[in-house]
Amino acid sequence: MDKKSDQNPHKGHRQRLKKRVIKEGIDSFEDHQILELLLFYGIPMKDTNALAHALIDRYGSLSGVFDADPRDLCDQAGITENTALLLSLIPALARRYQQGKLAAKAVLSSTTAAGEYTLSLFTGRLNEAFYVISLDSQNRVNQASLLHEGTINEAPVYPRLIVETALRHQAASIILAHNHPGGSLAPSPADLAVTQRIKAATEAIAITVVDHIIVAGDGYYSFAENRVL
Repeated sequence: MDKKSDQNPHKGHRQRLKKRVIKEGIDSFEDHQILELLLFYGIPMKDTNALAHALIDRYGSLSGVFDADPRDLCDQAGITENTALLLSLIPALARRYQQGKLAAKAVLSSTTAAGEYTLSLFTGRLNEAFYVISLDSQNRVNQASLLHEGTINEAPVYPRLIVETALRHQAASIILAHNHPGGSLAPSPADLAVTQRIKAATEAIAITVVDHIIVAGDGYYSFAENRVL
């Protein structure tokens, strides 16, 4: 028997960590342990503890690792393309999960309901994006349409495209939503101006803009609630 093998502190570590997840969930896990667990599935035959620590040190946090460009993960962290892709999928999967959970009860009849729904649309998004949420006459979501996603602080909005989107999804009313990645919740003069242009365009076809919501981080700003719509 190999005595060195018996004394290896990492022997059986993966299995112990997986059993702990099944028994306890991950709420009590440290960030590096969650990352280590994910890395198991991209790096099957290697200790991933040191790599998990190194990645969090490099990118500042667990969310920083997930938000990192896959190419940077490969070039700078030395992991494979498959592993980098797995990590970069996490924010998009979280967004899809939240949208799926909310879809069955997506009646946006209050600012709180609309704000929570809108926050789910921007989970994990690093660039500015613009959504039109089409509602039926009972304030149920017919469709949340991503009209643009671009670089930070660059989200052109075209009223004609919004009108076409609202008509296509049989909207009785719409909610506009965009994000300020890493910025302030306060609307800019451009935000206020474009909202008025969109309102004028949709009112011409009897579709009401009931709110415009700005998301920044975990917070949101409602034009309707703040009486600037």
